Amino acid sequence: MSGHTILDSVPTGTLTDGPLIAAADLHKCYGEVEVLKGVDFAARTGQVKALLGPSGSGKSTLLRLLNLLEPADKGTITLDGEPIGVRPGTDRHAPERMLAVQRRDIGMVFQRFNLFPHLTALRNVSLRLAELPGVSRADAQERAAVMLERVGLGHRIHSFPSELSGGQQQRVAIARALVLSPKVMLFDEPTSALDPELVHEVLDVMEELAAEGMTMIVVTHETRFARRVADEVAFFDHGVILEQAEPERFFTQPEHERTRQFLAHLH
Repeated sequence: MSGHTILDSVPTGTLTDGPLIAAADLHKCYGEVEVLKGVDFAARTGQVKALLGPSGSGKSTLLRLLNLLEPADKGTITLDGEPIGVRPGTDRHAPERMLAVQRRDIGMVFQRFNLFPHLTALRNVSLRLAELPGVSRADAQERAAVMLERVGLGHRIHSFPSELSGGQQQRVAIARALVLSPKVMLFDEPTSALDPELVHEVLDVMEELAAEGMTMIVVTHETRFARRVADEVAFFDHGVILEQAEPERFFTQPEHERTRQFLAHLH
């Protein structure tokens, strides 16, 4: 990577007492299945929170709601103290054009890279940026090139996804989210689709982001990463947060038997 940091052009801050992003009493059902059962969740500016739990426990659903990809059935989400996902002054769902604007402040990286196969890395990263008012295509591509350099891919900006490894594709996806200068980054098991030898490429970038002050919420099974990088770990089970603690206490002295069972299974 270059001598610049990843976040030279991304707004970050130091840890503060008040939450940057928060959810209160979130409920979400898919048919008869209640996936989230009144979840309260918050992350402060500069905080890294790792979400652990079995498949189907609600972790990824929480991220999708925070990213406004789906509406909650009940509950509220705030960013910088302001409600998002609803029309101002109401509890009615916001229209997609409003959600798209609010979503710029919340970057999301998925398990699958979701890159456009017919576009180069540069175009994949610059595409959404070029759609913003007042941003020319040339400016967007210049900023995209800088961001790709920051994630260690300055030499692959003209490569197509099929020419990149899985780890490289995921780093392109991270650059694509970062180039919009989000206030918070959400990661939904970003290494689960990677070959084991490529996992470190992505985790190294994420660890650098954390060190530079990016607010991050990470769904992961990479316990070593969670223990080393996270400020707090939350354990999901059956649609609720069963336990939250700082990493050392969470991994060495979990309070709940269910948490102990899950950690023993992981190890």
